[in-house]
Amino acid sequence: MTRWTILLLTLLGLWSLSDSAHAQPMDDSHATTEQSCSFGMGKGEPSHSCAVPFPNGCRVAHAPGSTKPWASISKGGRLLCRFDEKATDWKTKITGACGRCQSGHCSAQFSVRYDCSPQQ
Repeated sequence: MTRWTILLLTLLGLWSLSDSAHAQPMDDSHATTEQSCSFGMGKGEPSHSCAVPFPNGCRVAHAPGSTKPWASISKGGRLLCRFDEKATDWKTKITGACGRCQSGHCSAQFSVRYDCSPQQ
């Protein structure tokens, strides 16, 4: 076989697979959107917090296969961070908080995924 014949057969094979290779959505999947808040701190700077915006008409999404809120904390530097249990109800307000920065510079980002699909 010539090089062109092999190329043509390969392309035809790939084209025939493309019809069946589409991802199928799960029955309970919903589109999500993400909101976050972040801040930076200098060495020795005391605790700091920020409120994650809560979009109107949305609710906190659950991590796939879990009943826990789909949320994450990213941080840089020597810093302890958490979602503030007293200032967070996961229905209308979410607050992230960090303790004192113990390195030259620290940063934190609190991210939450929301499900804004119409409620059933």
